[in-house]
This record gives sequence, C-alpha cells and structure tokens, in this order.
Amino acid sequence: MRKSEFYARARTDLPGPLAGVRVVEATTTWAGPMCGCVLADLGADVIKVEHPAGEVSRRVPPSLPGTSLSFMHTTVNRNKRSVTLDLRDADGRDVFLKLAATADVVVENFRPGTASRWGVGFADVERVRSDVVYVSISGYGQFGPDADRPGYDPMAQAASGWLSLNGDPGGPPVKAPTFIGDDIAGLHGAISALAALRHRDQTGEGQYVDVALQDCLLFQSNGYPTLAAMGMDLPRLGSQFMVAAPAGVFECADGFVMAGVLLDAHWKVLSRLVGRPELGEHPDWATAPARVSRRHEANALLAEFARPRTRAELTRLFLSEQLPISPVRSYGDAAADPHLRERDMLQPTALEDGSEAPAVGPPVKFSRTPTSVRSAAAALGAHTDELLDEIGITPGERARLRERGVV
Repeated sequence: MRKSEFYARARTDLPGPLAGVRVVEATTTWAGPMCGCVLADLGADVIKVEHPAGEVSRRVPPSLPGTSLSFMHTTVNRNKRSVTLDLRDADGRDVFLKLAATADVVVENFRPGTASRWGVGFADVERVRSDVVYVSISGYGQFGPDADRPGYDPMAQAASGWLSLNGDPGGPPVKAPTFIGDDIAGLHGAISALAALRHRDQTGEGQYVDVALQDCLLFQSNGYPTLAAMGMDLPRLGSQFMVAAPAGVFECADGFVMAGVLLDAHWKVLSRLVGRPELGEHPDWATAPARVSRRHEANALLAEFARPRTRAELTRLFLSEQLPISPVRSYGDAAADPHLRERDMLQPTALEDGSEAPAVGPPVKFSRTPTSVRSAAAALGAHTDELLDEIGITPGERARLRERGVV
C-alpha cells in the first residue's frame, strides 16, 4: 500500500482521534509525562502543570546539539500547553482545581500521598469534577507494603525481576538503555485512561486509576513471572532466545546482525543455506525444542556462516529466502533510513528557541484522523495567561498570583 492510499480519506480538521478530550497533567521526569505525551499525540488538549521553577526534565542533560534545551523535555512534552503553578500554595491548589474541573482526565506521578497532601488528590478533584478519570503513576502503586518507597525506573527494573535477566550469560545484570519501566507505565497509564473514559461515557462514572511501574514491567515480562512462581529457573541469555535456535546477534566481516529462525520451516531453509541440508529433517534438529536443547551447536553453525560475509551480503541472502534478519544499527543509522522517514518517525519541528530538530513522531498511524508533532515542547509557562483566562482568572488576580510566585 502506498502512503497516499492509506491517508486518502484523512481529515484535516482534527488534531487526532482524541480531539475534544482535555487532560490536566501534573507530572515530572518521564512516566507521567509519557502518559500525557501519548494522549497529546492522539489529539487530546493536554495541559502540563509545572512548578514555576520548571520540572526536572527541563534540566536533565544532554541538551539537543546547538541548543540549551534538554532532550528529555523536548521529547516528552511536545503537543502540550504549559502553565506554571505552585501546588504547595493554597492559591496554586485552588487554580489547579479550577483547571481540573474542566478536565476529562487528570494525570499525576508524584510519590503516593503527595498530591493529596497538596489538596489535589483524587478525592479533592472528584469534588469539583465528579466523573473525572484520575490517573496516578508511581513505582509500586498506591497500596501495598512497598507503596511508600521511592519508585524510579531502575529500581522498578530491579524489583520486578526484569533486570535479573538482562545482560550476558555469566555477567552482571544490566539495566535497559532506555527508561523502559517509565515508558511502559506511561503507555499503560494512557491505555487505562482511555478505558476509564469509555466506562465514563457509558455510565457517567469517573474513577481512580492506579498504575505502578513494577506491575507494568511484570505484565510485559512475557509470562516469565508465572514460570518463576512455579519454580522454573530462568537463565540470563543475553541476545539468545529461550524459545528459538539458532537465533541472536552474529558477527559479520563488517559488524553485527540479528538473525535466526523460529519456525521449523525456516530451519529447513537455513540448513540448506549453510550447507547442511541433511539437518533440515534430522530428528535432533528438525524441531524448535530439539534445536534449543543444542543451542550452542546451532548458533555455531550460523556464526561460522556469517563470519566471512558482510552484513549487506548476509542480509540479501536471508531476505531472498524470506528469513528474518536485520543489521544491528545505531540510532543514527536508523534515523537515516528512508523507511523511517516515509513513516514520519522523525518530523522537523520548530523548537521554543526558534531552532529546529527532528522530533520523534507518533508511532501509530490513523487513516482517518492522522496524528503528528503539532507543536514543540512549550517554554515554561508559555500558556499560563491563556489557560488562566479560560478558567476565569482575571488579569488583576493573575498579577497577584505572579507577585506571590504562585505562577
């Protein structure tokens, strides 16, 4: 299918499928902002509430080259409007509740109990918006013995068991190179908000949604927690696979590829390709369990075949036989890929300082209601006057709030 065919019936009058949904987001760092980012990318009007000094992600290095703008802030706060409020101040709390009264969804990711102490917790917001969907994202959830623990992404990776399986066999556990716990929790926060909105639209009932990084990592662990709870020892395999062989990262003459087979039919093709066609039907090799039981031998066959060939040569051979393979690329290599550009995964975006950067685009494509990076992450408080005006805060009251440092 051509791109033009996919978008042939696209509307141009909507920012995305969530047009008309309003989200008030009081968040910091990554998990909460990612939840808001997903909803904003889908077309919701997301209002980012920050302390007047700005939240953490604005100050985390590195900056985008040639700018003083943090890569975190510019990545996760795009498509949002920015308002500054000191939620620890009674006036800041009152303004927040006026904003929340206009919202379909409120998202926060402070330590459990913090929002309630400030007077902006679920019970406080429910009093001003009875059908609100209130999403709290934390390390370990709003209840349970560990609920009060500081909940950062690496700790959730460790506590969930995820980190224990990451890394090379025999080596130490290795954290993910990305904020994977925060990312998954943010994504589940957005999914849960949409599910709760569906319930609200059917019943008129709002609700409190509790999202924990540890729970989300357990859920996305491919069933391994069930196996472990039933006594199975789970080995650390590095780039190899529990369910398939030969498979993993293999060295070529000029770099590495990820390659292998999962299906028995693929093994028949590969055994012929590597010059061992007799193994395609041999009972010691023909099935996935048989190959997994002799993983090292199976991987050695493919490793020997790959070593003298270039990545491009091996990739052509595999793809000509419909076998799965991909060169191991850097993010820079991926960014230069024409396929990625065709998919709008890097979109030229004017930043708050007037410079331009290729922002990572929304991943899901909608044929009727296309999504995009509509606006860069906003300068701190860029929409404060606009938003306070929307909820009836007069210019005189705004001046008083500014004088007191509330906004």
